[in-house]
Amino acid sequence: MADQHSQSFFGQNTGLIINSSSKSDAFLFIRCIKRKSDGIWEKSSAGEGKVIKCSLEEIIMILNVLNRKTLNWQSFHTYKDNKTSISFGWEDEKAKTLWIKIDKYSKMINSPQAELLRLLLTHILDEKIKYATSSPHENVSKGKTDSHTPKDINYLSHNGKNYDEFYNPLYQNSQPQNTVAETIAPPLKQDNIVDPKSSSNTNLVNDVINIDGTISGETHKALLIDFNSGKKIWIPKSTIHRPYIPKQNLAQKFLIDNWVLKRNKIIS
Repeated sequence: MADQHSQSFFGQNTGLIINSSSKSDAFLFIRCIKRKSDGIWEKSSAGEGKVIKCSLEEIIMILNVLNRKTLNWQSFHTYKDNKTSISFGWEDEKAKTLWIKIDKYSKMINSPQAELLRLLLTHILDEKIKYATSSPHENVSKGKTDSHTPKDINYLSHNGKNYDEFYNPLYQNSQPQNTVAETIAPPLKQDNIVDPKSSSNTNLVNDVINIDGTISGETHKALLIDFNSGKKIWIPKSTIHRPYIPKQNLAQKFLIDNWVLKRNKIIS
């Protein structure tokens, strides 16, 4: 069973992406992007688009509409001091078209897409009720631990690809498609990730190392990382195994293959 889920709904001008990073998280993300006047789609890496973090209660309210227990649901999603208007609704009792409005983004999905969304959210909710609401003691006893989840989906990176490249099928000007489903490969097991509170800057666990550094440059396939040792090396994104924040001069940890650090004499 996949621990992560993603489903994209794209039209001619608006795209909607549902993402659940882990079944042990009591939330999922809904992201909206649109095609700009120059024909280029908004990019999350540039801080564009709109993303909301939906709670279990909000997922249930959306499902009430998808299951036609109610024709529509309107609310204000609150995060810190920001309020975002949300609405999911059918045009009438027999309508086959569902309208989704999040802030200034409006997306229409047809009946098959609405059914796909219903089935996906039902499955995700069932998983989260089982795993996200269990006690920490129960998770540990079953060998389950919380996964690492980025604070903002704008910063999500997976196997060297930022959020736009990995989730958006329209990135790099490909043809729009109505629906694109992608299941992310599960992250490294928790027992293969070093405790970030460790007093050591570098910690070897099997074939990867958790090491401090800052990003000084970036290309499509590599990051120029300035390590605390004073060395600045280009590191292939394919050898980085944990989400990072693509912001320069920000101190953070990188989970990197042991061999590439040794080859560049970052470690001995």
